[in-house]
Amino acid sequence: SEKGTGEIMIMGCYGIGVSRTLQAVIEQSHDDNGIIWPVSVAPFTVSIVLMDPKDPAVSGTVDALEAELVAAGIDVIVDDRDERPGIKFKDNDLIGFPVRVVAGAKSLAKGGVEIKRRTDRDAVIVSPAEAVAFIKNLIK
Repeated sequence: SEKGTGEIMIMGCYGIGVSRTLQAVIEQSHDDNGIIWPVSVAPFTVSIVLMDPKDPAVSGTVDALEAELVAAGIDVIVDDRDERPGIKFKDNDLIGFPVRVVAGAKSLAKGGVEIKRRTDRDAVIVSPAEAVAFIKNLIK
């Protein structure tokens, strides 16, 4: 103190940690279906939903696309769980990956894979050869 006597100090500390920062992101970026991660902090930028894992054409397309995305420096996760499509889609929305790619026999029959940003309503069919460039354009 000014009088030269000792006093007990009470000090508080409020730090901005990783968990608080992520909580703030979630608070600002979500909807009724779950989190909407910005690309800069997303756990994975792209989620590939594998619809027909026993179909060699589909699994081959997914393997190639995953490898191309990784080579391009894009974080990707493949949802190859043995679940119904609705559960996979709901989980992907809940987790909030910025981009969802759906690969299945139906999409390949239409000419490619379905690509959709988490914030978009509708998916777009893109040929597997153009998918990485399309995704790069979505996330920039």
